[in-house]
Amino acid sequence: MAGSYPGKPPEDGLRCLYPVVLSVPAHLQRLRGRPRVAILSRLARVAVRLSARLSGVAAPAAEKNDRGVPQPSAGIHWSLTHKPAFVAGVVAAAPVGIDIEFIRVPSEGLYRRIATAEEWRLGRGMARRDLFYRFWTAKEAVLKAEQIGLRGLADCRISALIDRQHMQLVYARRTWSVSHYDLPGHVAAVTSGPEHIQWQVDPGWS
Repeated sequence: MAGSYPGKPPEDGLRCLYPVVLSVPAHLQRLRGRPRVAILSRLARVAVRLSARLSGVAAPAAEKNDRGVPQPSAGIHWSLTHKPAFVAGVVAAAPVGIDIEFIRVPSEGLYRRIATAEEWRLGRGMARRDLFYRFWTAKEAVLKAEQIGLRGLADCRISALIDRQHMQLVYARRTWSVSHYDLPGHVAAVTSGPEHIQWQVDPGWS
């Protein structure tokens, strides 16, 4: 989910992005169904608020349009994501997307769906499963920032691998930079611009 909230951003924009990752307590990971989704969503919003605090901007409001897409407001954008073991959130002065995925063995069909042969060639020398999840989270983050969702997956392309933690993508003729962060059994990705990125894992909750 991506969006924004009321509050005046710094006039010169946010010079640093603070993607915040929170570990989900073990007793909450055991929840199932709607209760789990509800608590993970709430925890992810805590991560967004912590990112906002670190960035020096106001706390978020969850405003969406009639299609359920969070709407920009006052120039500050936000994005969140959650999995059973981790949640994450980030705010930015421009459209932003963040994603976390649990690393497991993908099916051959998913390998073919996530990237073209040309894209796979960019990652020669990297483990195929590791590359799959970096491609997947990068594209998910970009499509969140574009507010298009996974229906835009076929048109989102990896254009360059800078190093193991950084890559560039193109969607609708716009180039996006994405930074990755490794977590136990998971990988996270956030879209980035000229801002410096400081990942925050389990910062203080108070």
